[in-house]
Amino acid sequence: MSQQPPPFEIHVHGDVRLRDEVDFPQIQEALKPLWKYVGARSLVDAAPSHYEDEPGIRFDPNEHLLQLCWTLEGDEDFRLAIDEACMGLNEIAATGAALEVSFYDIEFDEEEAPEEEEARDDFVLCFVGPTPAAIMQVQRDLLVQDVVNLMERHFDASELTDVVQAIDRLFTDRFEALVSSMQLGRPPRGAGPAGGHGGHGGPRKPRHLH
Repeated sequence: MSQQPPPFEIHVHGDVRLRDEVDFPQIQEALKPLWKYVGARSLVDAAPSHYEDEPGIRFDPNEHLLQLCWTLEGDEDFRLAIDEACMGLNEIAATGAALEVSFYDIEFDEEEAPEEEEARDDFVLCFVGPTPAAIMQVQRDLLVQDVVNLMERHFDASELTDVVQAIDRLFTDRFEALVSSMQLGRPPRGAGPAGGHGGHGGPRKPRHLH
């Protein structure tokens, strides 16, 4: 990390259901890129969030659930750390899941900034899962939710069956293409499904409040 003050406040949010046999040492190894990023010696040291009202990084052994509501300060290079952590989580996840990663420009002041100046805020969705099919199912569900929410402003829900079926066909075609080519790489990253998720410019996305 740079010696300069971190330009971003970064918030990671999401729940990942883990396989029944997964224990804490395996979780610590999977998330090593995150706790190493903040300079901690272990996951336990890194788990508390920058904000006391956030639970940070927690593991519920009864539910086999890894819960992340964790804020840290960092730079653009955190993207590599979260990508590596997602690869580790793929090895221990029981189902597909999405992690929201929000970057907030620390130095930007909405009240004092010139009208033409925009915050460098950004938002990405990272997907994890035991198989490409599990990851695509999460991507599909999020996209359907966002598209339906958007279109219900203009159409009745009963009129959107064909739209949902079209989305299903797109994901089916994508999965079949991956299988046939045997190139099952990492899922695509981006600004998230349609529906107004964050990104540069525009109204600032509020920090998760608890």
